[in-house]
Amino acid sequence: MVMPLVDVRIYTIKPRKMQAFLQVFDELAMPVLKQTLGNPLGCYVTTVGDINQFVHLWGYASLADYEQRSAARDRHPDFPAYLAASGDYIVAQQNSLVKPAGDLNRWVGVTAMATANPDSD
Repeated sequence: MVMPLVDVRIYTIKPRKMQAFLQVFDELAMPVLKQTLGNPLGCYVTTVGDINQFVHLWGYASLADYEQRSAARDRHPDFPAYLAASGDYIVAQQNSLVKPAGDLNRWVGVTAMATANPDSD
């Protein structure tokens, strides 16, 4: 399913601290985020290119939905504990709100053909 609005969050983590950060995120952030933002679209770490990056994606129905759920996250009484525990691991953050690129999303979820030449028998 393609969401009308996706929050793309990229955190650059101090070298050799990714596992410690992921543990803090899992234990302190995810319970709050699941309650306030819902289920993430995905959580990833970079393996090629800009390394030491944690990427998480969150889908929203609209800008108003994003603003409402983000405010609920920020007001959650347990969120400051995550911010305090993660502060020493994160060296940079990028946040982008992206919207679908028109009709191109008709390709989302389409399975690639198994053969390189679909015309051959």
